Amino acid sequence: MSEQSEGFQPDTVLDACGLHCPLPLLKAKQALAGLAAGQLLEVRSTDAGSWRDMASFTDQSAHTLEGREQRDEVYVYWIRKAGDAHS
Repeated sequence: MSEQSEGFQPDTVLDACGLHCPLPLLKAKQALAGLAAGQLLEVRSTDAGSWRDMASFTDQSAHTLEGREQRDEVYVYWIRKAGDAHS
């Protein structure tokens, strides 16, 4: 897993800054539900717990955590929606 954001072109950006656990994860799940398989979601959060939550979520789901990084007080994640074009 890359810790760098180079080259990511998200299809949707979710700004979850200011939200506390578990809201960033819940909002990310909702956003992923609205994406087509293979699309990339960028999530921005100020909740330090989201670092663990997003990794755990993607480990336990079919979605892929393509990368993550910390930019000052903001944590940024790139999650690719699971499945193929037929789902």
